[in-house]
Amino acid sequence: MKKEAVVLTTTDSNPASDIHRQLRGLIVSGQLGANERLPTVRQAASDLGVAPGTVAKAYKLLEQEGLVVSRTAAGTRVAESAALLPAAVMRRIRDLVDEAASTGSSVDDVVNVLRVVWPETSGSPQGGA
Repeated sequence: MKKEAVVLTTTDSNPASDIHRQLRGLIVSGQLGANERLPTVRQAASDLGVAPGTVAKAYKLLEQEGLVVSRTAAGTRVAESAALLPAAVMRRIRDLVDEAASTGSSVDDVVNVLRVVWPETSGSPQGGA
């Protein structure tokens, strides 16, 4: 399976939050796998056109969430336990997204249906999502 290039973007309002949110999404979705190395703070800052402190802040937030591990000389890597969903669930989600997109369904409609159907199929409360 070929890995696609990861492209991050930032806004002027809160670039650290943008970087954190985007990297978090890539990690929990499995697009960045366990032990995968993130760019150095300086490299990411240069690529994104932001100050190194901005990237460091985003990485620190990810570390506080347990999604990455930072070690001197080893860099910042995705934590072993970072994937929130099993690979099989992620495959089915991607299939659902592909099928929904091909039929013209909106993201909001799909999410709303999932929220309604969730308790019916699993017996679990909605609060976890």
